[in-house]
Amino acid sequence: MGLGDASLVALRVFREVAERGTLTGAAAALGYTQSAVSRQIAALERAAGAVLLERRHDGVRLTPAGRLVLRRAAAAVDQVDAGARELAGLPDEDESTVRLGWFATAGAWLLPRALTALARTHPSITVVTREGSTPALVRAVRAGTLDVALISSAPPFRAPDDEIPALEVDTLVERTLRVAVPAVHPLARNDFIDVEDLRGQRWISGPGDQWVMGVWPGLDERPDVAHTARDWLAKLHLVAAGFGITTVPTSLIAVAPAGVRVLPVRGGPAERRRVLLARLPGPVPEPVARLAAALRTVFVETE
Repeated sequence: MGLGDASLVALRVFREVAERGTLTGAAAALGYTQSAVSRQIAALERAAGAVLLERRHDGVRLTPAGRLVLRRAAAAVDQVDAGARELAGLPDEDESTVRLGWFATAGAWLLPRALTALARTHPSITVVTREGSTPALVRAVRAGTLDVALISSAPPFRAPDDEIPALEVDTLVERTLRVAVPAVHPLARNDFIDVEDLRGQRWISGPGDQWVMGVWPGLDERPDVAHTARDWLAKLHLVAAGFGITTVPTSLIAVAPAGVRVLPVRGGPAERRRVLLARLPGPVPEPVARLAAALRTVFVETE
C-alpha cells in the first residue's frame, strides 16, 4: 500500500489533527467523534506503512514520517479545494493571497494599521487572517493552512517549536512588558511602578493556566486573580473600572481606554517581549514580503 490508497477524508483528518495538536480538538473542529478520527488516522498509517503520530499526555506530535505525509496531505487537500472552487465558479486563492495568523493583541492595533497601509500601496494583494494562540498558529503554519504567522515570544526566546525543518523567524520588534493600572490607583501616582509594590495586588488575567497573560512574571506569591478574560481590551476596560491591574505589551498603550495608566516596572529582571513573523523555510513570496514590510512600518511609526 501507499499514500495513493489514502482517502481524501483521511488526509483532511490528518491535517486537522496536525493543526489542532489533539485528536479531540480535530474531532470537535470536523464534527466527528474521536473514535472516527482515530480510525481515519489508523487507515492513513496503514496506507503509509508508518507511524505518523506520537501520542503524548498533552496531545500528539508528528513523527518524521508524519511530517513528510503532512506536506503531501496539505498539497493534495489544497489542490482538491482549488478544483472545487473552480467548478463552483468561485474565485481561487491565487498567488497574491496571503493567509496570515495573528496573536490576540495584534488585532487591537497592529493588524488594522498594517492592512490599511498594504491596501494603499499594493491593492492587488489580498490578506486573509485569523486569530490564534502562538502554539496553534505555529501548528497551522506547519499544516500549510497559514502562509505566515504573527507570534509573540518571551525570554529566553526559544524557537517557536522543535520540529524539523526549523521555521524561518523574523523579529519585527522587541519591547518591554508593562502594567496597566486604574488612573485613580495608588500605583498610578508615579511614572513607574516598583516591582515590590506589585505584591498583594489584585490581577485581571487570562483564564486557566494562562495567568502569565496578565500577571507580572516572577512574583514570589500566588497571585490574587480577581477576574479572568481572554480579550485584552476587556482586561483594560476592567482595569479602567477599578477591578484590578494587568500586564500589557507596550504596543497596547495606544488603545488603552480612558481611566487607565500603562507604566513601566522598575526592579527585577527586565521583562521583554518580541513580536515575530514565522513561516516555513524557503523563498519568500512577494506578497508575504510586502506584508512583512507593512508590519515593520507600523512598528517604526509607533516607536
